[in-house]
Amino acid sequence: MTDAFWDGKTVMVTGGAGFLGSHLVDELERRSDEVDIFVPRSVEYDLREKADIKRAFEDSNADVVIHLAATVGGIGANRKNPGRYFYDNAVMGIELLEQARQYGVKKFTILGTICAYPKHTDVPFSEDDLFDGYPEETNAPYGIAKKALLTQSRAYRKQYDFDSIYLMPVNLYGPRDDFDLETSHVIPAIIRKCVEARERGDDRITAWGTGEPTREFLYVKDAAEGILDATERYDNSDPVNLGSGMEISIRDLIETIAELTNFEGEVVWDTSKPDGQPRRCLDVSRAKERFDWEATTLFEDGLRETVAWYENNRTEILADD
Repeated sequence: MTDAFWDGKTVMVTGGAGFLGSHLVDELERRSDEVDIFVPRSVEYDLREKADIKRAFEDSNADVVIHLAATVGGIGANRKNPGRYFYDNAVMGIELLEQARQYGVKKFTILGTICAYPKHTDVPFSEDDLFDGYPEETNAPYGIAKKALLTQSRAYRKQYDFDSIYLMPVNLYGPRDDFDLETSHVIPAIIRKCVEARERGDDRITAWGTGEPTREFLYVKDAAEGILDATERYDNSDPVNLGSGMEISIRDLIETIAELTNFEGEVVWDTSKPDGQPRRCLDVSRAKERFDWEATTLFEDGLRETVAWYENNRTEILADD
């Protein structure tokens, strides 16, 4: 660790109060007692508005920006909000990067998405394949908006010698995830469904699709460490995958969650709902080569921690719904 990197710096973390952001802020505070962290909350700074972005830079005088903020959700939310997801994510990232350049920010870390990969990318996904086709249709607007920031990063490095990096984390999970069934991703959604079905005594839950697609998942604390390691050590606009390198089918995932939550009923597959991208598994070698990072949390251990956190915080979560 090069913790001295952070000493005396002001770091703006957009999305710093969110799922990933809260873990990243925790890890950043662990790495340095002398870092000043600025989190622009949405109630004070609308990061879709140029004036609010400029005010955030004036108020923070940030040396480093880590851009995690996003308008995002699962397959259902993406299908309902393609225009909003494209606009919000594109305008936030593009204007933040431009204003960071103008305000003299020294390092800008962009969180992209693996939704930017072509629908039928060969597995494992290599960063070199990112522009070889159109993304899976249900999340293409979100993926393309995020991918535009990679082009901007490269252009700004070439023209302005601006130090920005572009990271693509795979599907995240862990404590503090979004368990709202309208917007959550598969792991928190299935945990909640299994726990609630168990408590009601239901004999079944319903899951979307066929269960055949595969996914890779990254524990949120591993992701936070990877983002900070890259910010400290990486200086290139080549995109970098952040993942665990482990692929699991949705069917096997749900069976594992059912076991961990002690749900003994049946899983009914609603095949009228989309599966999304057929397979997702990343080539994670570049992160190891470029800044010596790799995930360390075993998948079932991370799931067990996530289930425990949900069980312990259900009352508060349900009150917020």
